[in-house]
Amino acid sequence: MATSVTSAESRGSLSSDLFYDILRRLDGATLASAACACEAFCSISKEEKLWENVCSSMWPSTNRDDVKSLISSIGGFKKFYADCFPLIVNKEVPECRWNEYLEYPEELTEAEYYGDMDEIEIVAPSDFVSIVDVRYKDKTICSKVLWGIPNANGFPHWFYSCPFRIDLFTYSTRDDEHAGEVTLSVSDGLPPITSMEKERKDGKLWQELRDGIRLSWIVVNTKIKQAANLSSWSPLGGQRHWPTDKDFLLRFGSVLPAKDILPCQAVECIVLMKFRVIYTEEGGVPTTLKLTELSMQVGDMEGAHLNGRNSLLVLKEALSCKRSKNYDEALESCQLYSKVQSELREEKMRNESRLDRLYILGGIMACITVCFYLW
Repeated sequence: MATSVTSAESRGSLSSDLFYDILRRLDGATLASAACACEAFCSISKEEKLWENVCSSMWPSTNRDDVKSLISSIGGFKKFYADCFPLIVNKEVPECRWNEYLEYPEELTEAEYYGDMDEIEIVAPSDFVSIVDVRYKDKTICSKVLWGIPNANGFPHWFYSCPFRIDLFTYSTRDDEHAGEVTLSVSDGLPPITSMEKERKDGKLWQELRDGIRLSWIVVNTKIKQAANLSSWSPLGGQRHWPTDKDFLLRFGSVLPAKDILPCQAVECIVLMKFRVIYTEEGGVPTTLKLTELSMQVGDMEGAHLNGRNSLLVLKEALSCKRSKNYDEALESCQLYSKVQSELREEKMRNESRLDRLYILGGIMACITVCFYLW
């Protein structure tokens, strides 16, 4: 009887070890599904070490000791993955009319201009942490962490009223292990090209870059202990910068709620990434790209960039908004915003065209009247 019990206990221990070894090899989505399969998987999947491995595999920045401490302080790796893996989805984009769209009154008092300071103190720039990872075809090419928001401490009133912008390469810490140049070459999977003239015709390099690049820009608020990925993971759009002929611009982002913050009630988080073609040593063939810009801004329906005050409030609201694991749903949200924005822009152009015609007509009538009296 004793031998039978010992054998059963050994099998149970062996099964747990095997289950753990199996689960630690899964990605986050598969691990979450496996946790629903049976009680043993459910119990083992609660191990933080499993989720730490998942996060470090998807976001290499989370391997840093300071980031590990940050994630532990806001609820652990399992919660961090659940918050940051789904993409932000906001389909509540109201239709705005140009003549009704006024972000600020014509006259502002000093208190109104700088905003409610009590409200701003609740959303301090130092509470935000940016965790950024860039991949190309499953290979990590850039990982950076930015503590706080730059240019916000010395002159708070200036920061709150000026356009909000985070330039990661300018303000990221100098002791970052990835502080050197970020490049992509043929060895990373880029197609070799013999000349820019040929690239202009077939666009093979541009297409490979657009299809293979992935970006994650996670923002963490240490005070409210929440996090979200503000990027769209894959590019929402892009263009070749024709004036220089060697710059490729990629656009990522998401649609964020701005209810009770701005009249438009929805804004766009704009993440821009710029690559420049440089020459390799092999015969001067341009087969290497250098990452020259990685920045984030928040824009309203008219395309204007939000100031620091409104951007902080929007970022805080974004950390608790709706999300989805379905990329198509997130893309649909961004397309809806672009559609409403285009309609607003077209209506504005029509109204401005009408005003121009009225001004011209008024000028002609005034000229005719003057000539009539002179005659």
